[in-house]
Amino acid sequence: VQLVESGGGLVQPGGSLRLSCAASGFTFSSYSMSWYRQVLGKERELVARISSTGRITDYAATVSGRFTISRDNAKNTVYLQMNSLKPEDTAVYYCNAVTRTTPDNYWGQGTQVTVSS
Repeated sequence: VQLVESGGGLVQPGGSLRLSCAASGFTFSSYSMSWYRQVLGKERELVARISSTGRITDYAATVSGRFTISRDNAKNTVYLQMNSLKPEDTAVYYCNAVTRTTPDNYWGQGTQVTVSS
């Protein structure tokens, strides 16, 4: 099983980034996918999640209206479009996969997002 995040980097406040998470080794279309983020010394927090079909999405209040989660089950990939970025969005962003039918809980290695002028 692999979850490989990409797309992180340094961006100025107000800018945009698009994160991708490519999945392999499991039946991607059966899993709900989420993006979490973590700042050093703080707990990992949920940013956004999307159901297995993509019909249902949910966002943290701090990113609602600025971030959009989406998925392409044909490409086994989940995305996080991040707009109007703020310095407080700076964190390591992690991709997560879970399913109701098994206790599986998969994590990627993370990608750093830094918002700074």
